Amino acid sequence: MKKLKYNLGIFILLAFLFGSCQEDDVPVGEIITPSNIQVTVDIVGADASNPNGDGSGTVNFSATADNAITYTYVFNGTAESSPSGTKSYDFSVTGLSTYTVTVIAVGTGGVSSSTSVEVDVLVLYEPPVELITMLTTGSWRIKSEAPGHFGLGAVGDTEPSGFFAAPPNDKATVGMYDDRYVFNADGTFTHITNIENDDPTEDPSGTVFGRVNLIDELGAHSIDPNGADIENYPLDDYSTSWSVSAPGGVETLNLSGIGFIGYYVGGNHSYELFRFADQPANELILRTTDGNNEFDWWFIITSEEPGGTDDIAEPPFDTLVWADEFDTAGAPSTTNWTYDIGTGDNGWGNGESQSYTDDSSNVIVEDGLLKITARAENGGYTSARIKTQDLFSFTYGKVDVRAKLPTGGGTWPAIWMLGSNITEVGWPNCGEIDIMEHVGNNQDVVSSALHFPGNNGGNAIFEETNVAGASTDFHVYSVEWSSTEIVFSIDDTPYHTFPYANNLPFYNNDFFLILNVAMGGTFGGAIDPSFTESTMEIDYVRVYQ
Repeated sequence: MKKLKYNLGIFILLAFLFGSCQEDDVPVGEIITPSNIQVTVDIVGADASNPNGDGSGTVNFSATADNAITYTYVFNGTAESSPSGTKSYDFSVTGLSTYTVTVIAVGTGGVSSSTSVEVDVLVLYEPPVELITMLTTGSWRIKSEAPGHFGLGAVGDTEPSGFFAAPPNDKATVGMYDDRYVFNADGTFTHITNIENDDPTEDPSGTVFGRVNLIDELGAHSIDPNGADIENYPLDDYSTSWSVSAPGGVETLNLSGIGFIGYYVGGNHSYELFRFADQPANELILRTTDGNNEFDWWFIITSEEPGGTDDIAEPPFDTLVWADEFDTAGAPSTTNWTYDIGTGDNGWGNGESQSYTDDSSNVIVEDGLLKITARAENGGYTSARIKTQDLFSFTYGKVDVRAKLPTGGGTWPAIWMLGSNITEVGWPNCGEIDIMEHVGNNQDVVSSALHFPGNNGGNAIFEETNVAGASTDFHVYSVEWSSTEIVFSIDDTPYHTFPYANNLPFYNNDFFLILNVAMGGTFGGAIDPSFTESTMEIDYVRVYQ
């Protein structure tokens, strides 16, 4: 096993921190140099059999001194303040290494004394090559276009952003989105605090975003808080060091000194890494606990710049990427569709009266058609709702659905889409695209709608049009969804266009498809007492990109 020796030259740093002259007439009280510095070292997992720890590389330090009012720890050339005298390091060099850590005890008037301790630490974790390659490829940014790119939750909660998840581009004016984070292969971390002012020549000035009081660790300021946030705090580009460790078996990105990502919260400047199976290869989810131990803060970062391939999808959409032609008789294809099951008061909302089932009397493929039938049964109503959630979703494209609609007062068929992140951010934050809705109480009139925060429910973006023979003839109901507008058409004739900006959930997010027939409710209206059954028939569903 290789044993490495790390020695620190700290005298220049000490002179910089504490060698500045002071005015003779400034009253500072009695000046007493701190003495009797004691440093306790706790190597996590160390015992008689494993004196150098359990291989996690985590070491907790605690310092005391007579007449000290604060402490500073110096490791690897970086000084970090610790008013309480405690500090934790996650060392990351694989193998058995000797590290030197210097503790400076600071007293009144800035006078100080220091001591150094050496610690032998065993690190068994070696970061995966693919993770290091991923981090050191290009620069990284907060994925501002993604819901939940910034959020907070309870300390220790493994569900991202349990208390708050920022909608896309929610923090566009606070000094966060123009930052870039570079993980260099030599172990240095560069934080560019404003990438937009580096053309044509490099300008190191910029601003950042942080938590009130905690951001004071970067230096005093006179910015008025916006709630608990300090926005556009001036900070020049800086460099520090980075490493990846795995304390407790959790992959963790460690930044030294003041290094941070997204929103300054102090703490240990370490970010747990989450890599889920459905994440893009150039994306990471990070979690860190703030210096007040009050919240966990969550961030989504990406190495893809805005305006990448996901952002330039525009019509014409003429390549078929997914379809169901309903050619195989029986239940709908389990490769394409899954079911919502339950009663109207079990999550459907809108005052609907039906219960959804997967029974063949309510949903079946026969005669080359998907048939969803609403029925009056046992004093109530049954129907079906099928969806592509977790089976197929997409960002931008054209959807064509050839359908013939049911009849009868109270019927409410719909062809629509929801944002795939609904389980994380809820409705209406996920967005909803209603390609076609129809009510039997208003025969031969169909509508389309868009729901999103501020424009949802009865305040949705809504348009309707007349369709002769909606329940006797097949018509093609379409939506063409690009990164700048959403266009609804019937039989290739547009009737509803909605231009939108990139701060809405329709921008650069996946959506899935839903087909259903509801009964009654706030939109379906009164149900005809003589209603027995009626069917929505669908010839095909096709998605083009």
